[in-house]
Amino acid sequence: MPPALAPEVEQLAAWFKSCGLSDSRSLEAARSKYSPAAKSLFDSAGFQLHPIEDKQGALVLQVARDAQALSDDANLYIVAAIQDAAVKFMGAAVPPVDADAFNRACGVGFTITPEELLARVRTYISSNKADLAKLGWGGISKTLGQMRNSDDLRWANPLEVKAATEKVYEEEFGKKEEAMAKAKAAAEAAKKSKAKAPTASTSSAAATPVAESPEDLFGTGWLSRLHKPGGNQQKYPERMVEHLKATGGKVFTRFPPEPNGFLHIGHSKAIAVNFGYAKYHKGHCYLRYDDTNPEAEEQIYFDKILENVRWLGYEPYRITHSSDHFAELYELARLLIKKGLAYTSNDTAEEISAQRGGPSHGPRHDSKDRNKPIEQSLSEFADMKAGKYQPGEMTLRMKQDMQSPNPTMWDIIAYRVLGKPHHRTGTEWCIYPTYDFTHCLCDSFENISHSLCTTEFIGARTAYEWLCDALEVYKPRQSEYGRLTLEGAITSKRKLLKLVTGGHVSGWDDPRLYTLVALKRRGVPPAAIISFVSGVGVSTSPSLVQLSRFEQTVRQHLEMTTPRLMLILRPIRVTLENLPADFYLDITKPLHPKDPSTGSNTVPFTRELFIDADDFRVEPVDKNFFRLCPGATVGLLNVPKPIAYVSHEVDPATGAVTHIVARYVDDAPATFKPKGWVHWVAQHAPSASPVAIAETRLFKRLFKSDNPAALGDAYLDDLDPESLVVVRGALVETGVWGVVRDSLRRADEVVQLRKAEAEKNGTEAPPSVDGLEVVRFQASRTAYFCLDRDSKLEREGDGKDVARGELVLNLIASLKEDKGKK
Repeated sequence: MPPALAPEVEQLAAWFKSCGLSDSRSLEAARSKYSPAAKSLFDSAGFQLHPIEDKQGALVLQVARDAQALSDDANLYIVAAIQDAAVKFMGAAVPPVDADAFNRACGVGFTITPEELLARVRTYISSNKADLAKLGWGGISKTLGQMRNSDDLRWANPLEVKAATEKVYEEEFGKKEEAMAKAKAAAEAAKKSKAKAPTASTSSAAATPVAESPEDLFGTGWLSRLHKPGGNQQKYPERMVEHLKATGGKVFTRFPPEPNGFLHIGHSKAIAVNFGYAKYHKGHCYLRYDDTNPEAEEQIYFDKILENVRWLGYEPYRITHSSDHFAELYELARLLIKKGLAYTSNDTAEEISAQRGGPSHGPRHDSKDRNKPIEQSLSEFADMKAGKYQPGEMTLRMKQDMQSPNPTMWDIIAYRVLGKPHHRTGTEWCIYPTYDFTHCLCDSFENISHSLCTTEFIGARTAYEWLCDALEVYKPRQSEYGRLTLEGAITSKRKLLKLVTGGHVSGWDDPRLYTLVALKRRGVPPAAIISFVSGVGVSTSPSLVQLSRFEQTVRQHLEMTTPRLMLILRPIRVTLENLPADFYLDITKPLHPKDPSTGSNTVPFTRELFIDADDFRVEPVDKNFFRLCPGATVGLLNVPKPIAYVSHEVDPATGAVTHIVARYVDDAPATFKPKGWVHWVAQHAPSASPVAIAETRLFKRLFKSDNPAALGDAYLDDLDPESLVVVRGALVETGVWGVVRDSLRRADEVVQLRKAEAEKNGTEAPPSVDGLEVVRFQASRTAYFCLDRDSKLEREGDGKDVARGELVLNLIASLKEDKGKK
């Protein structure tokens, strides 16, 4: 294999590829010393918006190399001729060429006055105003690209077109800064409005990504520039006719995970892109399991993948398997042999490596089997199927191009012997197709219009297209976007397995991991994950995102969608000595102070109560500590009057404070404003207050470094031994039972709605994929929490009335740092 590319070269090659260049030419352009000039010219010409043909791209690269002394306008003029006119004219012309006609087609002698240019721009924008108004100033780049392709303006000076367009945009949509600020404010308001919906914090169905901000993810940027259905060119045009007839011209995508592990945060982007893109364009998305390796597949992976997809708010158009097509794939492999484009080989792994240049990347050479008779390959392939070879003894290889600069064209393996039973086909097969043989053909079988994948598959696109053309089947268009990686998160299946089997975490759903099952158990709302993916965006560049950015997105979502409760993590008993023993007062408090529509609840206030140990200091460490301490008077949240310190008791053995005596300042004037406020829960047996928490699990980042994946196998040495702290004996107000009941009720309502929709559509109703994690709340001034599945609820009546049980809490996210709390 050739040496790995530098990240910046790989990224630049991907960018050139998005402009329409082939794999080899993209890599050549990225490595060239003229790459800065080429990128500038491609960018100015807008080729990311409107990709060109590879042969045209070669001519543009030559302009970038040979015409650097010319002005930018001159270069763009030449490029325009290459792109839009000269090549098309000569392709249709019949010799001898009419010179005048050629000049007219290429814009020779074209003139336009500033007034004429402005008038034509104004006419274009006026006639398309309804569509342009949806994007406003955010879509001006798209508008410029479209106008540059029109007959009226293709030869005009690009800078003058840009200036005229900006002038008309200002007339139609207002000044750019003001319009953009207004659009941003409207988007924020819309998000807040949607966040207030009752089901937002409790149901997965409320997490539909296109309901968040479809224009951001699908209406602009890289995804907005993808081809329309029918726009992917075919070597055999009749295949496109068949494709469009089968799809009705709709968008069809697929999410094709391998069922050999649990999905992680990076997969959430793939799910959002594939399902969201199809939904945005009113098309369909398959969930297709790429189950071609029975050695690594288990049923739990199939189950959890589907659960994760549904949890994120999507329902597959159909659930399919690559194994559905084993018989058809086998016959196509035979056809490839018959066409002289595949051969059986007993080459060892070492021999194949040597054929590809070996460790020193030397000259490549053909396999000894490459030119064996077709009949012999057919016979040996049949013997492979019949079980006459052991694993490793015989493979089927595709006859591609050993001299190609692309390693995926070096006669890669199409079939291998595994000899393992398959979870769906049993022992029917002992040979299995490889990903490289299966993936593109299954895309073709399912009439996928947009095969969307991450950029590590850029090189595979050449082999993908080669195989479809070799077998004369419909050829989907593969388009690649940058993958999502989260700082501090391990996503390698091998490394995750080592964490689980080594007992470093409690399982695949340990809330310190970033598998989707772990994020679900931690209580991260699926809508917050989709919002995070939308915020990161989709482009050809990989995204390494700071963990703090993910946590802030989660925090922002929870801020507007969770009720507030008073939770005391480490309680200290407080006695208000001047109140009678039977003192009782109902305190009504809002469930969300910023959203009155969420309602309120009532809690008891009595002589005996509890505050958090963090809210008391015997000797304050600095002057900014405004909680309870000797000589201090503080407020109790939502209580009419403050309390004042009197005395405290300590445990002689540990020195820990065990009891505080205070005074209820009933005579405090109404104008008195304490410097600090503390949260509390009261002791009142008739109200079953407070509610004891069996365990409160507090999580920090599992690894100490930002990039544990870079440590290789030493990543286990980077584990933070304090990443999990279990607190026992926490207390919460009685309002927790109302939050539990309401959250479970809303989750059940979503399930019933989905069942009704399925019945209306004549489809199978998706089951509930939610658990107790739908019960989320903010512990005032502490953090956001959810119920863990280890909780044991005692249900009464119809099964929905919950007022008793053993509660286990998981930390979802902390609040913003409280600088007053030391």
